[in-house]
Amino acid sequence: MKALKLTLSVIAACLFIGCGSPKSSVIKASEDVIVRTIGSLKGITLEEIPSVGGKDCYEVCAKDGLLLVKGSSPSAICYAFNKYLRYACGSMVTWGGKHLELPETWPDWYENATSPYQFRYFLNVCTFGYTTPYWGWDRWSEELDWMALHGVNMPLASVASEAIARRVWVKMGLSEEEADAFFTGPAHLPWHRMGNLNAFDGPLSSTWHEGQIALQHKILDKMRALGMEPVAPAFAGFVPPAFMAKHPEIKANQLLWGGFDVAYNACVLAPDSPYFQEIGKLFIQEWESEFGDAKYYLSDSFNEMKLPVDKNDVAGKHSLLAQYGEAIYKSIAAGDPDAVWVTQGWTFGYQHDFWDKESMKALLSRVPDDKLIIVDLGNDYPKWVWHTEQTWKVQEGFYGKQWIYSYVPNFGGKVLPTGDLTMYATGSVEALNSPYSENLVGFGSAPEGLENNEVVYELLADMGWAAENIDLEQWLKQYCLSRYGYWDEVMQQAWNLLHQSVYSSLYSYPRFTWQTVVPDQRRKSLHDINDDFGKATELFLSYVDQCSGSQLYMNDAVEFAALYIAELADRHYENALQNPKEAQEEVAKTVELLQVVDKLLATHPDYSLRLWVDYARAQGQDENQKNLYEANAKRLITTWGGWQEDYAARFWAGLVGDYYIPRIQKYFSEEAAELDQWEENWIRTPWNSTVSPYENPIEVAMETIRNNK
Repeated sequence: MKALKLTLSVIAACLFIGCGSPKSSVIKASEDVIVRTIGSLKGITLEEIPSVGGKDCYEVCAKDGLLLVKGSSPSAICYAFNKYLRYACGSMVTWGGKHLELPETWPDWYENATSPYQFRYFLNVCTFGYTTPYWGWDRWSEELDWMALHGVNMPLASVASEAIARRVWVKMGLSEEEADAFFTGPAHLPWHRMGNLNAFDGPLSSTWHEGQIALQHKILDKMRALGMEPVAPAFAGFVPPAFMAKHPEIKANQLLWGGFDVAYNACVLAPDSPYFQEIGKLFIQEWESEFGDAKYYLSDSFNEMKLPVDKNDVAGKHSLLAQYGEAIYKSIAAGDPDAVWVTQGWTFGYQHDFWDKESMKALLSRVPDDKLIIVDLGNDYPKWVWHTEQTWKVQEGFYGKQWIYSYVPNFGGKVLPTGDLTMYATGSVEALNSPYSENLVGFGSAPEGLENNEVVYELLADMGWAAENIDLEQWLKQYCLSRYGYWDEVMQQAWNLLHQSVYSSLYSYPRFTWQTVVPDQRRKSLHDINDDFGKATELFLSYVDQCSGSQLYMNDAVEFAALYIAELADRHYENALQNPKEAQEEVAKTVELLQVVDKLLATHPDYSLRLWVDYARAQGQDENQKNLYEANAKRLITTWGGWQEDYAARFWAGLVGDYYIPRIQKYFSEEAAELDQWEENWIRTPWNSTVSPYENPIEVAMETIRNNK
C-alpha cells in the first residue's frame, strides 16, 4: 500500500497530540514488545486511542524521522508497528528469525485502519500437541510477542487443563493417582481434551502439573497485559473410568476414535446427568480460583465422533443434541454466569453428513445467542478436502450465534509447503459481505502446527485487518522486499512459480512417500513439489549473493532446496517400490540424496529434531522422566498411535537421517518384518544427533540439483 501524503500541519498534529499524558498499561505492554523486537524506542512514540465500535484501530504517522504509532490495544499498536517495519523499512519478524533493515531515521509513511472484526483468533487445540506441549516460558514469551506483532487478540490458553481437572476429580472422590491415570502423555493431551483419547502414553505426574500451573500463570499474565482475551478450557463431559466405577448409576455414552482400543477411548456423560453441571461448575470455579476470571471457555464434546444414536431416529437425535447444547452451556454458566461458551466448528464440516441444518439448529436451540461463539475452523477444507460448500454458508451463519471465520492451514505440523494464497487473500471478505456478517465477530487461523509456511501466516495476519481483497501480486512483492530486501522480475518469476505450484492448493497430508515407507492408503499423501517448484528453487538460489545478508532468505533457500532434493529422492524411492529388480540401486540413490537433505536442514533454525527433543527433556525432573518425555515427543511425530502413523511427518534434520533413512533401509532388507519393533525401539532410546550442517549449504544444494536433474 502506498503511503499517503499529508500536509505538514496534519502530520504535526498527528505526532504531538497526547504528548505528556501518563503512560498507560497499553502503552507499556506495547513498548516492551517493540524493545524486545528491535532493541530500542529511539524516535518512536506510542499513543492509546479509543476503539471504533468495539473494534481495534490504529494510525501510523512518520515524518521528519519521528514515528508515532497510535492504537486501541497492544495488539493493534504492535501490528501497526510490524506493518510499518515491513512496508516502510523492508523488514520482517517471524518464527524463523528477523530481517531488520532499520534506517538511521524513520522513513515518512502514513496509514490508518480499523479491523472489521472484534476478535483475531489464533491457535488450535492440536497446536498444544504438535508444537507447544513441552515449551517453557522463554519460548512461550517469544510466541506471545509474535502474536502481538501479528495482531492476535484472542488466543487459546489450554496449558494446565489437566492440573485443574485433577483437582476436580479429587473433589469428586478420586485419588490423585486415579485422576492422573486418566491423562495421556503431554504430547497427546489435545486429543484427551477433546475426548478422543485417554491414558495413552501416560500417566502425568505431580511435578508436571506443578510446572504447568506456574507456566500458565506467566502465559495468562502476559496475554492479559497485551490486552488479549484468552480462551480457557471448560468441561466437555468426558469422565474417567475410575469415576464411572465409583458411580454405577452414571448414564454415559461410549465414544470411538482413531483406531484405538476402546479402553483408550472416552465416555461422555449423558446430557441429563446431574454430574454434568456439577463437574462443569467445579471446573470453572477451580480454574478461576487459580488463574482469575475469564470470559471465554472452550468446550468440544463431539470432535470427529458421532453420537451413539439410531440414524433412523431423527427426532431422538435432535432431542439429544438440544440436551447436549443446553448441558454444556449451563455447566459453564453455573461456574461463571458471565462466561461465553466457545466451540470449534471443525467437526460440523468434517462430519457434514451428520451435521445437517436441523441437527445444528437443535444443538444451538437452548443456548442464548450472545453466550456462544462458534469458530468455523477450516474454511479452506470444503474446497480442497471435503468438496462441500463452506459450513458458514450451509448453516446460514449459525442461526444468529456469534461466529469466527477461520482457516486450518496446517495439519500435524507438517513442513511441506501448501496453502491456497488466493483463497486466503479473498475468502473472508466474502463472509464480511454476506447476509451473515452481522454476527461474524472474528477472523483467525487455527494451524495444528506452527513454525512452517510463514508466507501463509503473514498473509492471514493482514487479512485480520482487511475489509477488501488483498492484491496478492503487490502483497508478494512487498513480502519479498520485507523478507529478503530484494525484488526484481526474476524474483517475481520465482514466486509466481511457487504460487502456481505449492501455494495454489491445500492438502491435509503433504508428505513424501519415503516418509510413510509405503503409500498410505488411509490418508493419501499429496503435495505440489513439482518441476515448477524445482524451477522456482533454482531461480531463488541464484540470489544468494544479493540476499545472503538476510537470515530469512537463507532459511527459505535451504528449505526450498532441501524440499526439491527430497522430491528427487522420492522419485527414486517410488521406483524402488514399483520395480523390485532395481530396488537396491534406487534405495541407494534415495539415501544418498536424503543424506544431503539432512545436512541442509541442519542449517535451518526451526527444522531440527534436536529442538523438539531438547524441549521435551527440559521438562523432566530426573533422567527417567526426561526419557519418558522424549519418547512421548518422538512418538507423536512418528508412529503416533492408532491409525495415525506418520501423520505429523516432520521434515527435520536428525529425523531424516536417523529415523527415515534407516527405516526405509530396514524395509528393503531381510529384516523388514521387524520394522514395527525397530520403530518402537527408536522411540524409546534416547537420541543423539549424528547430523552436522554444511559450511556452504547453498553451494552444495545447487550442485546437487544440477547433478540430479
